[in-house]
Amino acid sequence: MKIVDVVCSAGRTGFYFDDQRAIKGGVEHDGFTYVGDPVTEGFKAVRQAGESISVMFILEDGQVAHGDCAAVQYSGAGGRDPLFLAEEFIPVIEKEIAPKLIGRELNNFKELAEEFDKMHINGKRLHTAIRYGITQAILDGVAKSKKVTMAEIVRDEYNTGVDIKRIPIFTQSGDDRYINADKMIIKGADVMPHALFNNVKEKLGEKGEKLIAYVEWLRDRVLKLRDSEEYNPIFHIDVYGTIGVAFNYDTEKMVEYLKVLEDAAKPFHLRIEGPMDVEHRERQMEALRDLTAELDKKNINVELVADEWCNTYDDVVLFADNNAGHMLQIKTPDLGGVNNIIEAILYCKKKGIGAYCGGTCNETNRSSEVCTNIAMACGADQCLAKPGMGVDEGYMIVNNEMNRVVALVNRRKNN
Repeated sequence: MKIVDVVCSAGRTGFYFDDQRAIKGGVEHDGFTYVGDPVTEGFKAVRQAGESISVMFILEDGQVAHGDCAAVQYSGAGGRDPLFLAEEFIPVIEKEIAPKLIGRELNNFKELAEEFDKMHINGKRLHTAIRYGITQAILDGVAKSKKVTMAEIVRDEYNTGVDIKRIPIFTQSGDDRYINADKMIIKGADVMPHALFNNVKEKLGEKGEKLIAYVEWLRDRVLKLRDSEEYNPIFHIDVYGTIGVAFNYDTEKMVEYLKVLEDAAKPFHLRIEGPMDVEHRERQMEALRDLTAELDKKNINVELVADEWCNTYDDVVLFADNNAGHMLQIKTPDLGGVNNIIEAILYCKKKGIGAYCGGTCNETNRSSEVCTNIAMACGADQCLAKPGMGVDEGYMIVNNEMNRVVALVNRRKNN
């Protein structure tokens, strides 16, 4: 099956681009926006509308395969590529990449995806968002040419050896961490609530007291609202490095604090994502490695999740090889080609590290569907409900795609 044309369209994402450095620096909320000036290059405001590009392959039989180029909410921070704006990058795709795609056969995902993921234009590698969208479209195109799901293509080409089935879904609340937690409980989310603790003064508390209170509230809320004692969600909270800031990066004090959080969460299991951010790849790995080792040594049952500075496939390998965290977030747009997501999940599984097929609220329905197929095909430990921060929409997209894939795969098994 050949590609006969490539068509691009500009789109909106399910959330916004936020200047993480400005937010960490203490800018204040004003309604849904922020007061203050951006500090990261490319930003015109601390919060601005998220943008995407749909890349559509017209196939020779008239089918359309597509993927969405998108970048994370906190673009330009933590070692990532700069802000991704549609009007800047559609011409790059149309002039530089489309001519190399037209006429190509869609008979093998891995080979074609690796070729375009590694492509350089004028001596520079393509923006991660472009690599992300192009390879999604390649995966969809190969699946359409072979008339199977994207999950089956991944499973078969990478010999993952897993049964394609449902995996835990992780929902994210944004700042509305109370009402949205109720939504998660009602819908039976497997992992919750993310909660966006990205500011010490306003959210974590100078001594971490606000997060402790929230974990206690969340525990009590699940116990009150759950419809069965069998519903025992994992609490997964992203703190964006604020624990490190509050406790002056003192490992012993952070361990003591995490023990308090563990007790506050009981009887539920607790994960803490991004406990510190030292703003340097190797030092971040070392800090997370040492904190992980101390928790394990003291039998404190809190899982640490790596996020910042664990962006690329090579970063995932570095963090996994050094046990820097109990689980690694594979922040899908940051890896560029979705072939790298596959390799990263499989590497984590090989090393016995938890594999979280994550991403960002600032994606689209399409990139979310593709990532769900990949997570299922590789047996990831959890998959992010995305895009957006409203819970219902992201959960619906990922949950329903998961169920569609399972139903189609089972139909083929039984026929």
